[in-house]
Amino acid sequence: MKGPEHLPPAGGRRHWHDRAMTPADVRARKAAALAFATQGFVFISLTTRLPRFSDHWDLSEVDLSLILLMIVLLAGVGSVVSELVAKRSSSGGTLRAGLLLVGASVPVVAAAPAVPVFVAGLAVYGVGLGIVDATSNMQAVAVEHRYGRPILPSFHGAWTFGGILGASYALASAHAPLWTAGLVAVVPFAALAAPYLAREHGEALTEAEQVAVPWQPILLVGLGMVLFYMVDTASQTWGPTYLDKTVDGPHALVALATLPYLVASLVLRLAGDSLVRRYGAVPVLRTGAVVASLALLVVVTAPSWPVAVLGFTLLGAGVSVIAPLSFSAAARIAGGEQARVDAVIARFNQFNYVGGLLGAVLTGLVGANNLRIGFAVPMVLILAMLPLARAFAPVTDRSVTAAR
Repeated sequence: MKGPEHLPPAGGRRHWHDRAMTPADVRARKAAALAFATQGFVFISLTTRLPRFSDHWDLSEVDLSLILLMIVLLAGVGSVVSELVAKRSSSGGTLRAGLLLVGASVPVVAAAPAVPVFVAGLAVYGVGLGIVDATSNMQAVAVEHRYGRPILPSFHGAWTFGGILGASYALASAHAPLWTAGLVAVVPFAALAAPYLAREHGEALTEAEQVAVPWQPILLVGLGMVLFYMVDTASQTWGPTYLDKTVDGPHALVALATLPYLVASLVLRLAGDSLVRRYGAVPVLRTGAVVASLALLVVVTAPSWPVAVLGFTLLGAGVSVIAPLSFSAAARIAGGEQARVDAVIARFNQFNYVGGLLGAVLTGLVGANNLRIGFAVPMVLILAMLPLARAFAPVTDRSVTAAR
């Protein structure tokens, strides 16, 4: 039996097969899930407080867009660092470094005495965010191969579960001092002790392996991930502000733009493993894209904040499985040793931040005077998933999919 560090040949179809799990496999899955949940918990804890940070520091939509741009760009830097380290080291150790940066930065952001300190804390958080994004997905892909069946949606479900806890904490502490947001740093510090997967000794990525990576099909899958993060980031960064300023939602309830979105996303991600095995990735993705576009139409035309919350809820259900299926497809297409897959996943993670730029920055800038217009951008663009979905099909299924 092949070890966990060996994946199918580049471009070949992965034939899923269940096998008996060892205690080490189970521990590795729980550890990777904890990393995802931690990332979601911290990220949502911060984004749901953006209206409070904006009011506290008197930031305009343009100011906030520029800060979000900085975070996205630095997260991209963190992902590049992960790619470089992945060529020679274990993703588990790099993941711990990212968690350390996240844990150290959050209290600085929450309790900053001045705007420069606030911005500096967010800059450090951005780098840590990128490292954790890339390395947690490296871990998840390796664990998925050990299990021999699609489980990436459940890992992203763990992220969503963490986000639900973060949004719930934001709601519960809506009237608490802003510095209490820094208490979430306890979680990434605790996650440092998790038993993440280690790479086999001596394995490294050679130049020949880098050249052999089939980037063209990976690019098509990456465009799908750009669309997801465009919608996801727009919802999570601007949704609370949309409720607060556009549809006059109660200030203490602005996190409701995020919480129902995450709950719907969690339900679909937990069901995603079985849905994909039963129906296939392509129809699941196409159906989700239509639902997502209709959901954003509800948001854009919402006459009141409860209707907008309904739109965000439907949106979470529509786009939930795009990201996990993207990482799974990229790893399958890349193939080869785990060192190569790690490096590909780190580079593939850059699509995350392209989508983040479109969602966080473009939505804010286009909607600087009216966020309804800002949310109309992802409403239209998400429909590009309809033709892109066929790139997610296994190689032997694509001729059938293309004919549909």
